[in-house]
Amino acid sequence: MQADTIFSIQNDLDFEKSAVRVFHHQYTNNLFYQRFCNLLGVTKSAIKKIEDIPYLPIQFFKQEKIISTSRPIATIFTSSGTTGSVTSKHYVSDLSVYEKSFRKGFQHFYGSITDYVVLALLPSYLEREGSSLVYMAEKLIQDSAHPKSGFYLNNTENLIHNLKKLIAEEKKILLLGVSFALLDLIENYNIKLSPNTIVMETGGMKGRRKEMIRTELHEIIKKGFGISKIHSEYGMTELLSQAYSKGDGIFHCPPWMKVSIRNPEAPLTRLGVNRTGGINIIDLANINSCSFIATQDLGKIRSDGSFEILGRFDHSDIRGCNLMAL
Repeated sequence: MQADTIFSIQNDLDFEKSAVRVFHHQYTNNLFYQRFCNLLGVTKSAIKKIEDIPYLPIQFFKQEKIISTSRPIATIFTSSGTTGSVTSKHYVSDLSVYEKSFRKGFQHFYGSITDYVVLALLPSYLEREGSSLVYMAEKLIQDSAHPKSGFYLNNTENLIHNLKKLIAEEKKILLLGVSFALLDLIENYNIKLSPNTIVMETGGMKGRRKEMIRTELHEIIKKGFGISKIHSEYGMTELLSQAYSKGDGIFHCPPWMKVSIRNPEAPLTRLGVNRTGGINIIDLANINSCSFIATQDLGKIRSDGSFEILGRFDHSDIRGCNLMAL
């Protein structure tokens, strides 16, 4: 199946047809996903509509090589984790699909990256190998083609200097940062940002600071920078697409990605709008691994397909994983 057709999706009908085709492709070519489906009593011929497609618990990316292609592996994206913990591995055979996904996704929500100076404050990600977020940021920095665009790891003074200069020049700025690094910036420097600056947090408090809910975090950052909105990027190692929030805590997906909500007590059952449950994601850019993933995040969906993140499951194991122990 050609990945290019995924990025030409125009409406829900296009998405449904593509999702069913991708399922058939992955059931045939991803033997681990096929086995998982079979244990649920789901066969390839049984899937005629999107609601019937099973979602693979995301923990399996920690244990198995989840691939749907025989092509050589180009890179392996890995998740962050505490010392000694098992990390997720996403085996990527075609980086051009990921690049097309994040470039088209950013343009869909924010316009051309060449309009922005990209300042990336991602210390915890830069300090390890295999971050898909760093890969994306690096390409967006290159695409912006501005001499001040770049990563700022241990040169915060330079970041502050450039921010002030760019603000004075009325440049459009994308400040992409992990939560704890943005908080450090606020606490150590008194800088007020301009309305032309987009502050986009990417999560990332693990082991660095006390965990806090997103609304609390955003209020602190807004007050510190003197701005009215904090944007957010929602992505993960196991995906090749991102959803974005423009400051209201409500995330929107690009046309080739959709979210639904499952009942935590009955994982194969979907919940309706404004019901809290586990977040299931269809990411059709994941054509060469698995596009149907049951995450560990809790949230709820709205009638227009947008969604909120409300937290994570208390326990690391999602019901359904034990099927594969049979």
